[in-house]
Amino acid sequence: MKVGRLGPGGVVVAEVDRPVLSGGDLLVEMHACGLCGSDVEKVKGHYAATGKIGHEPAGTVVGVGYGVTGYRVGDRVFVHHHVPCYSCDVCRAGRYTFCPTYQKTNLDPGGFAEFFRVPPENVSRGAALVLPDHVSFEEAALIEPLGCCIDALAALPFQPGDRVLVLGLGPIGLLYLKLLRVSGAGLLVGADLSAYRREVALREGADRVFDPRTPEGVTEGEFDLVVVATGAVRAISDGFRWVRRGGTVNLFGLPEKGSHLETDLQDLYMKGARLVPTYAATERGTNTALRLIASGRLPVRQLVTHRIPLARIEEGFRQATATEGTIKVVITSGAPTA
Repeated sequence: MKVGRLGPGGVVVAEVDRPVLSGGDLLVEMHACGLCGSDVEKVKGHYAATGKIGHEPAGTVVGVGYGVTGYRVGDRVFVHHHVPCYSCDVCRAGRYTFCPTYQKTNLDPGGFAEFFRVPPENVSRGAALVLPDHVSFEEAALIEPLGCCIDALAALPFQPGDRVLVLGLGPIGLLYLKLLRVSGAGLLVGADLSAYRREVALREGADRVFDPRTPEGVTEGEFDLVVVATGAVRAISDGFRWVRRGGTVNLFGLPEKGSHLETDLQDLYMKGARLVPTYAATERGTNTALRLIASGRLPVRQLVTHRIPLARIEEGFRQATATEGTIKVVITSGAPTA
């Protein structure tokens, strides 16, 4: 079978054996897998976590291992790649995505594969969600990134009516913006270097947008919450500048490995603003994401701008780095995803 994986100089398509089904596993045929910014960073060598790529997959169950209940061949599913242990000190504190077990669990060989195996830990902890018939595979490929936004917002002191700024309007920033809108944000502002993405943000619910290089009309301390949905370190400093005293800056985007933040610590101290890093999603977030998508309350289909077959995955990675005309790239098996 074909699999997209890291290779010399970038991402490559390789031929490997189909995963062998064991007790407690599921075997899934991939139909659509979202291409995440963290996948791009892994190809660039800027991400310190696991070298596997492809973690937003949806497809059809083609094999059910011994002892597995609740699933059957033919089920249409979204599958989350990581699960926590739910028993360590980190999990007991409610910080499930920082659990040491979390990144040790993964799909085999990853989501960019014609078939992938879901290991027993993921199956038993509810990481595979059966899709309603009306939810397409490409919509399901956005469950994981939306789940990340849901779990992030739940970790913050957000209240309906809050004034919120989202820095970075790529696919994850736009999903976060849409979630904030349906969650009752008051003033909702977006910022991005790309004029195209700023226009999309206005269409998706932003009250206003601006270019962070020329922030006319934005005042220091204007926002209760600033979401940094980009890995650009400069955006974190901007977030502290634009958040109000006692407000919150959510470090959501992934900075490059080795990045350093230079800021006036006394100013930060006197402002009393909080920096809250959030990372990835749990089953709570993905289940909520599926409910929002399935109900039509938070539509996501319009964010998918490119659908590229697995055999041309290199093209997909090139497209994902383009900001003009590109929002979300989905890698497909070549079968219908809508």
